[in-house]
Amino acid sequence: MFLELAHIKLDVFKVAKEFVLACYKETKAFPPDEKFAMISQIRRAALSVHLNVAEGCSRKSVSERKRFYEIARGSLIEVDTAFDIAENLDYTSKANLAELGKLMIRTFQLLSKMISAR
Repeated sequence: MFLELAHIKLDVFKVAKEFVLACYKETKAFPPDEKFAMISQIRRAALSVHLNVAEGCSRKSVSERKRFYEIARGSLIEVDTAFDIAENLDYTSKANLAELGKLMIRTFQLLSKMISAR
């Protein structure tokens, strides 16, 4: 926000931010009794994706950077799994998740590419 560092220009950083915002918006419609359970878990994991991309970009060694990208990708998979359960509980639908799903897939692809890069 205040630090104008190179990572804010990366596609993965921009897409991950859109993904976090989409997760927050989608979980607003969840039942109130999920506030400290599924809503909190999805939001924390989604934010973890974005934060780990940022932190990974700040690391000097390639292996350290990749580790943060792997953590981000793991959090992305966690969100995917949580939304699968949310859909099964009728908290949301595939139609509601369509755009969020595209952001998730794009973030996953970009992270995977960064992890596999030299």
